[in-house]
Amino acid sequence: MNQKSSIADFHSCMEAYGHYCKPLCREIGMPKMAFDILMFLANNPDACTAKDISRDRGFKENILSVNINKLVNEGYLERSAVEGDRRKIRLNCTPKAEPIIARGRRLQESFSRAIREGITEEELELCRRCLDIVGQNARRILQTKFPAEEPEQKEE
Repeated sequence: MNQKSSIADFHSCMEAYGHYCKPLCREIGMPKMAFDILMFLANNPDACTAKDISRDRGFKENILSVNINKLVNEGYLERSAVEGDRRKIRLNCTPKAEPIIARGRRLQESFSRAIREGITEEELELCRRCLDIVGQNARRILQTKFPAEEPEQKEE
């Protein structure tokens, strides 16, 4: 598999997830990004700030802010100061969000089963290990000031 098809396949997976979420988002009257924010916060309690969401989900801060405000105004999220750093604002899901989160988790589990169809447990575990290594490598690269270019291979 070449790099171009891997990127296209990843993009297709993200599109398929969006397609899977569309009926629920339409039913509850919530934009997909707002739904994603709610589910991210519910599934990642340690990543509870707008900066965390922006970093981990790749959402642009301005559109993220608009959706967070909408969720707060509609009573799905609350803001609170982070203990020890009052400049940081923690985002908390409210009890009003719980039914949506429960439905979202069922949807995510259903999507997970559908996207893994035809993959054995052994293949899935290998895939997880590979993705863990890719993630570690990506974080290492991000820690470097200037990524090194791959040295040219000399012909023998």
